[in-house]
Amino acid sequence: MSFFFRRVISFLDTRIPNRLRPLWEHPAGLKTVHFWAPTFKWGLVIAGIADMARPAEKLSTFQSTALAATGTIWARYSLVIIPVNYNLFGVNLFVGTVGYMQLNRIYQHKKTFAPPELYFWDVLRYEVPAKEVAAVTSAPDSDKVEAAA
Repeated sequence: MSFFFRRVISFLDTRIPNRLRPLWEHPAGLKTVHFWAPTFKWGLVIAGIADMARPAEKLSTFQSTALAATGTIWARYSLVIIPVNYNLFGVNLFVGTVGYMQLNRIYQHKKTFAPPELYFWDVLRYEVPAKEVAAVTSAPDSDKVEAAA
């Protein structure tokens, strides 16, 4: 793989326009893994945004916590390393934001069913009984009831 990569890079080295040369030659530029790894990590952000359409009871607390923590930790790290990698910072900022948004959705969902005396961290661990979720999701809409009458 590295032989193929070196051949492609050496081929492209002579064909990069002068105005793009600083981006190409940058230590975190287009011909390094420091550019491409964060670029492909945007797939996590897209997947997290797509999960916004899923019902909150189907979301994983552990996965959302992992996304939020990873995004927060690596966003900070990307500003400390040399060279500073703003591509890595941006993607991790969004990964963390999506993780925190999903955690908030999970919390809001579980808070509606949890006893009011539970603390925040206890609400996230609270298992909502399936019959309570089914009762809420299968309740007839008021529009349908009025139309039937």
